[in-house]
Amino acid sequence: MIAKYKKHILNFKHPGGTSRGVLKTKETWFLIINDGGKVGYGECGILRKLSADDRPDYEEKLKWVCENIHLGQEALYDALTEFPSIQTGVETAFLSLEAKQPFELFPSEFSRGKASIPINGLVWMGDKAFMMHQIKEKLASGFRCIKMKIGAIDFETEIALLKSIRKEYAADDIELRVDANGAFQPKEALEKLKRLSEMQIHSIEQPIKAGQWDEMAQLCEITPIPIALDEELIGVFDIEQKKNMLQTIQPQYIILKPSLIGGFHGSDTWIEIAENQNCGWWITSALESNVGLNAIAQYTFTKKSKLPQGLGTGSLFTNNIEAPLEVKNGLLKYNIHKEWNLKQLHQ
Repeated sequence: MIAKYKKHILNFKHPGGTSRGVLKTKETWFLIINDGGKVGYGECGILRKLSADDRPDYEEKLKWVCENIHLGQEALYDALTEFPSIQTGVETAFLSLEAKQPFELFPSEFSRGKASIPINGLVWMGDKAFMMHQIKEKLASGFRCIKMKIGAIDFETEIALLKSIRKEYAADDIELRVDANGAFQPKEALEKLKRLSEMQIHSIEQPIKAGQWDEMAQLCEITPIPIALDEELIGVFDIEQKKNMLQTIQPQYIILKPSLIGGFHGSDTWIEIAENQNCGWWITSALESNVGLNAIAQYTFTKKSKLPQGLGTGSLFTNNIEAPLEVKNGLLKYNIHKEWNLKQLHQ
């Protein structure tokens, strides 16, 4: 058994605006295992400036994984606690290696093309005209759940955009989610949540910056809008710390990004803790290529969540790995009549 890794820079079709800055490219790493001619593919989807494993020794750790691939999935995973995106790549590559088909990792009605996953349509930050264009585009495409990034432009402009949607679409017709990426100050957060609640918002992701457990707990206790923790989960490796964090904050939801929280095993752990505390959850991709998105989508389907998931990122890039994943009418589907194009993985 031998392994290698490959760096790939994904280029955005349009710059993606967040409260942490504008994204034009996204770095990712592929892990490729070859065992007697059978090949397994995984993706280590690091997010620079956000992932807990954004460290100078990242590539060195990938090299170590390849040199020690003979140790097997479990031993490697356990040795990579502080490198959650590499844990995800290792899990995925071994699942791929063991699968009948290299990209059917979690066999189900979804992977067989007979079922789909409802997803949200993502609206990136930008000026008012750009954001309105995206909103109209998502609604015209059949999305029934819109997630809008807020916190970078004027709050009144963001409120006006949300109001314009609610003038045309009631909450029963279109579900609205907002993602602040920690942009609000604790002192102003409650007042802003009250303003947002007038638009019957489903939930808000990470209203204040991660790490402020007491302030977030106070907010979750009195919020007029359900709060979903996102960045708060990053870098929380110890199971007792995970339990303590959720018991302290008591959020309404948590958002699971496998590449940021230790892959599928890490996601299973968070789900178990959350459900024991009556906390809801959904799963989101973290700007992986279609290799990672496919793995996350197949895993997500097996969890049988009824909520729209955040898995609509496959169409963001000009140079993504060509895959059978398709989005139609707000649903993610696997088209079994389409082929994977792995040319970029083997160049």
